[in-house]
Amino acid sequence: MTKRKDRRVTIVVHVDGELASRQYRVPLWAFEAGKWSALGVGLLVVLFFAFAGPIGRAASRVPILERRVARLEEENGRVQQLAAALNRAEANYQELRTMLGVSAPREKRVVTTDLVRAVAVRARPPAAPLRYESPSPEPTHWPLDVPGFVTRGQVRPGDPAESHPGIDIAVPAGTPVRASGGGVVEAAATDPAYGLFVLLRHSNSYETMYGHASRVLVREGDSVQAGQVIALSGNSGRSTAPHLHFEIRREGKSLDPLTVVKQEN
Repeated sequence: MTKRKDRRVTIVVHVDGELASRQYRVPLWAFEAGKWSALGVGLLVVLFFAFAGPIGRAASRVPILERRVARLEEENGRVQQLAAALNRAEANYQELRTMLGVSAPREKRVVTTDLVRAVAVRARPPAAPLRYESPSPEPTHWPLDVPGFVTRGQVRPGDPAESHPGIDIAVPAGTPVRASGGGVVEAAATDPAYGLFVLLRHSNSYETMYGHASRVLVREGDSVQAGQVIALSGNSGRSTAPHLHFEIRREGKSLDPLTVVKQEN
């Protein structure tokens, strides 16, 4: 049986300026082991520098985070102390009220300006005649259940001071506004001047306008009867106080409502 020859690797080292060279012979297995060991060490060095940076930065943040946690714990302790002091003050206050026999204050109610408040509706006695018994669909009825107060009347066309068709009737916000006559809702919308408004079309080319409402209760195209509630008075549009703006038109011309309808007493 032939003996296997031991394989070696010869490493020649030559120094510049010298004539002689040095030779080193190492077993092949030792050379292979050294080569793979060097590669492993190089890989470990690369991995070390790849992970050492983030780990180092995270480690440097630990003292900062610890200081923040300590400060938050200190502030939380102060909050707990204030809460305990407040609870003691509340208990002392209630005990003092009990000793003095003072009852708890009533809940304060805040009424906002946009809250619609309707006036009381007066019921008609059974034997009383109907207000809107006229079968005529023309606008002949006062549009409110109350007389109201006419703050501004009809201004005739051509007045050099101003032009104001219709009348303004001061009533509380939420007062029911009734159709002055039977007809069809020509428009129910909003306008910069009139605010929320309802425009009714009647027979014989009559039209009535109800402006500055807080709420509209009909829609365009609806048929309404005389006396039907079509809106609630308000202060919308170009208005300085709650009131109803009421107009009567015929063939496109403005009429003085006080000459057409009778104010209720």
